[in-house]
Amino acid sequence: MEQRTRVYICSSPNKRTGTTTTARLLTDYFIFNGRNFAGFDTDPQDADYGARFPQAVTIVDVAKVQGQVAMFDRLLVHDETPKIVDVSHRSYDEFWETIDQIGFMDEARAVSIQPIVLFHVDASGAALAAAQALAGRWPDLNMVVVTNKGAAPFGQGALEILAQFPSPRRLVIGALDPSTRAYFEAADFSLPNFLRTRPSDMSIVIRIGLTAWVAPIFTQFRAFETDVPFGVGVSRGLLEVGVAALLALSR
Repeated sequence: MEQRTRVYICSSPNKRTGTTTTARLLTDYFIFNGRNFAGFDTDPQDADYGARFPQAVTIVDVAKVQGQVAMFDRLLVHDETPKIVDVSHRSYDEFWETIDQIGFMDEARAVSIQPIVLFHVDASGAALAAAQALAGRWPDLNMVVVTNKGAAPFGQGALEILAQFPSPRRLVIGALDPSTRAYFEAADFSLPNFLRTRPSDMSIVIRIGLTAWVAPIFTQFRAFETDVPFGVGVSRGLLEVGVAALLALSR
């Protein structure tokens, strides 16, 4: 058995910050690498994550005890299978209140579960206050500040804003141009299939653009698996290896 089973919590109190995109990309990363995983979508009203992976993602309502049991009991199983949770802005408060009430963090530590909070940010004061509240409640929380440049661009002053968040760790999701984004967001598009087999009907511009976009993201995800520090201080060599490997697949 591994020392820890990782639980990735894609979370933000605000809408349109990219939590579902990150959950989807993590899922695509594990599928592409032949890894088992279990996913949870906490937005029964608009379960985009669950709809994309119906065989692997459980849709839960954390406002109901049945939903809490269905998710949290499985998150506390040390089975080497990574878990991915897409926490909707609608379920944000309920999710973290439940985490606190059931003593999830203490229980996770006791059974070798490693929660990794992928906290998605924007330039609002609400995002900063929420991140500070989590860090204040759990000082040793493994938090990664996620910026999705397509969903929540910061503009000028980004570095100053990000410096205020209670974690120096960063995960950066770049922006896609509209044409490439439309291809990626299509309901029938599979990123792992795209990376394995070049679609004959895809424009070379779209193909190269999509591959160049996903390569550094997957490189950052690989840092999770190897416990290599990542984000602002990510190794350029590691990044270039990831980009080169995926670009080779697109040719």
